[in-house]
Amino acid sequence: MRAKELEHKQIMELKNKSVTVMGLGRFGGGVGVARWLAEQGALVTVTDTAKAEELAESVGKLAGLPIRYKLGGHDVADFLPPQCDLLVTNPAVDKAKSEHVQAAIAAGVPLTTEMNLFVERCPARTIGITGSVGKSTTTMLTYLAVRAATAQWPDRPNVYLGGNIGKSLLSELAAMRPQDIVVLELSSFMLEDTPAANSGFGWSPNIALVTNVFPNHLDRHNTMAELSAAKQNIFRFQSPDDILIVNADHELVSRWTHLAKGKTAKFTARGPGKIDLLMPGEHNQANARAAMAVVAALTERFGQPVDRAAALAAMGGFRGLEHRLELVHTATAQGEGGPREVRFYNDSKATTPESAMTALESFAPGTAIFIIGGYDKHADMSTFERMLAQRAAGVLGIGQTGAAMVRDVEELGTWQGRAEYTETLEKAVSRAWEWCGTQREWAGELAVVLSPGCASWGQFQNYERRGERFVVLVKGVTSGSRT
Repeated sequence: MRAKELEHKQIMELKNKSVTVMGLGRFGGGVGVARWLAEQGALVTVTDTAKAEELAESVGKLAGLPIRYKLGGHDVADFLPPQCDLLVTNPAVDKAKSEHVQAAIAAGVPLTTEMNLFVERCPARTIGITGSVGKSTTTMLTYLAVRAATAQWPDRPNVYLGGNIGKSLLSELAAMRPQDIVVLELSSFMLEDTPAANSGFGWSPNIALVTNVFPNHLDRHNTMAELSAAKQNIFRFQSPDDILIVNADHELVSRWTHLAKGKTAKFTARGPGKIDLLMPGEHNQANARAAMAVVAALTERFGQPVDRAAALAAMGGFRGLEHRLELVHTATAQGEGGPREVRFYNDSKATTPESAMTALESFAPGTAIFIIGGYDKHADMSTFERMLAQRAAGVLGIGQTGAAMVRDVEELGTWQGRAEYTETLEKAVSRAWEWCGTQREWAGELAVVLSPGCASWGQFQNYERRGERFVVLVKGVTSGSRT
């Protein structure tokens, strides 16, 4: 905010205020804001449509705090005075379609979010990252790079990571200093509310990065124009000294620089200068170059030189976000063609064929065995199957869809590799390791990739449990080999 706006900034005193938190959830934000509000002396009511048994883990994290719970449904009385002086909504709540939120608005109850509560009170310098694809990995790479690049600054900033990546930073506000740096992953749902921050003067980070914008969440944003408007809030309220960085390779966001009030920069994944990463794929090269663009902007925005070599080294050691093409294990297979290194990647979060195809494109043809299949959501797998036939070294099917997918791959004229329906993940991992040691023509490095392209239901509670089981299995089946 500019200086004249700071004069009008008003932060609500929360002590003894009745605050309703709408949406506890299972991913940390609702827990974090409920705990922080209770610690500020607010009279907190947490309400969620999910039942108590579904939220047991989240409720357990708040044990001992004076919080009132209304779970398994909402009561409109909890959204109206005198039981509600302030309503905190979860980003997943579509406020326009919620009768309870609309009742609060009609009654004049002010609305806020966990993110707005944080940014209004944050004394540190801020970096915000948004996009449709890859923003979580880019955010983590940026955090690692910034932390390494600024380690030798005279004021040695502490670097914090939060936002949509799954951690509330409200509990760390008290420790933050003006010289510190906060790296935030910001979803369109979060950015939808930032114009209301700071008494309606809005908020944007000191350095904003937009990686890409594709049609997504249009059930909430209705049109690409509305989605773009939400994403543009990441730089809409910047000062002239702030910096917007956009992806020069993305036709839509590359044109947004003319809308910026501050300075602008662009990054590109094209041309020479490959960054040494453990994570495969051109998409991760783009993510890393975006992070390095943020590192370069630090000097211009904050006036101190950065250690570029340290930033590159920090990114180079990153194995990937959990369940997202994450390098989880390395072993040496002894086979007919001699010893060869095998890398195991957990891409269990690839629950759609499109996301699995991104993983498939990350490996050179004929170098990766893919474990595919799962719950049948009746998605069109034909393009994924054609790509498997063209690029995979082997295909192993599991779950409801695995048998049909293996059959389809085998029937394609381009397929020359091994394929088998193993039904279970246990059998698939065992067979993949066996194949790694018995196929003479596979020279050099190999990969075994769990990238199902399907949901986990039927065999696993969620994709996290599927990925965790994969890690256990690969370490077990390769025990005794050099790792």
